[in-house]
Amino acid sequence: MTGVLRSEWTKLRSVRSTLWTLLAAVALMVGFGVLLTAVSGDLGEEVGPADALMFSLSGSPFASLAVASLGVLVISGEYRTGMIRTTLLAVPGRLRMLTAKVAVFTAVALTVSLVASFAAFLVGQAVLGDAGIALGDPGVLRAVTGSALLITASGIFGLALGALIRHTPGAIVAVIALVFVLPQMTNMLPGGWGAAVRDHFTTNAGDQITHIEIMDGQLGPWAGFGVYCAWVAVALVAAAVLLRRRDA
Repeated sequence: MTGVLRSEWTKLRSVRSTLWTLLAAVALMVGFGVLLTAVSGDLGEEVGPADALMFSLSGSPFASLAVASLGVLVISGEYRTGMIRTTLLAVPGRLRMLTAKVAVFTAVALTVSLVASFAAFLVGQAVLGDAGIALGDPGVLRAVTGSALLITASGIFGLALGALIRHTPGAIVAVIALVFVLPQMTNMLPGGWGAAVRDHFTTNAGDQITHIEIMDGQLGPWAGFGVYCAWVAVALVAAAVLLRRRDA
């Protein structure tokens, strides 16, 4: 397994899109955080703890999309170039290959996401000055760390969808729909069942881990993130099943 992990690490770091996509994720995370905190300061609005946190982590959805797109490319790029045949010849155990891809990608995505989340928070609070909050305040450290976990989970979601669809544009469109577009559209669903769908739908649930104030009736931080992880796990299981059944 060590050799497979080393091979996947070599492939991931040797592709130019990896560096640029990760840099874009960091730039989006920090950039949006600085932009919103600066705007709120210019408007002279009173900023509470929840707002201060939300402003500094406002780039999380966009960073999630960038990392999820990279997750798609990690495997769909091999199908596009035909490299997947060489990979499967070298590693006949398809589930072992998929596990190695997920493990290496998760380690890289989590490291970069932690750096981006803490940088966005610290820079954002520096912009807010006296109106800012500290990492030691209740729920703040969990929310900032949770932002990195959310971005990483979105990246794994993208990898799973890339393995399922095996077509880069199609998988990226699916990621955008499931992570960004459809969660917003669930707000229009009526009644109690609509609220249940909204609260348990992908990033609507996962995003709870980035909040320090949870509204009544909504999932708690870790419960919401657990629901999002369940979505990711279902996609990964489906990808693993189809990977074993389909030809390369």
